[in-house]
Amino acid sequence: LAVLLGCGTSGLYLFVYTPLKTKTSLCTAIGAIPGAFPPLIGWAAAKGTLDLNAILLFSILFAWQFPHFLAISWLYRDDYRRGGFAMVSLLDTDGKKTTTQIVGFSALLLILSVLPFVSGLTGVVYLGGAVFLGTLFFWFGLKAALRCSKLSTRHVLRASVAYLPLLLILMIIDKA
Repeated sequence: LAVLLGCGTSGLYLFVYTPLKTKTSLCTAIGAIPGAFPPLIGWAAAKGTLDLNAILLFSILFAWQFPHFLAISWLYRDDYRRGGFAMVSLLDTDGKKTTTQIVGFSALLLILSVLPFVSGLTGVVYLGGAVFLGTLFFWFGLKAALRCSKLSTRHVLRASVAYLPLLLILMIIDKA
């Protein structure tokens, strides 16, 4: 199963996502699928099957990629334009559409990040940390939506880079 998921990840990334980068802004959503496969691959390798908790981990990584890449695409939209990439931010002259999506996906991420506690995968240490991190990340997204500045969007990017490893570390600490 892990090998099949790995091959599926490679195939989706190379033969679907990569060609779509220059065709449609939906490439971000499609690219988020193979980008979120690593926990499924690891879970399948460790357990030999997939279950709800594996899907939750996939969902967290899937949702996390949107505010992360939307922030990158807003900050570097001129580079993406010159490279011929199709990004939401290229048509978004004032940043409202991009930052609204950042807020929406940050809210979704906060909800998804609580679900490992609800499913029994993690405990209260994780829950407290996940709520704190998710709220902070959402706040950065909201601030970016209200200001639509490069600085506030850069804060979203930095928060996204810190958020995911800290959330995963909380999972490990909670289980130790």
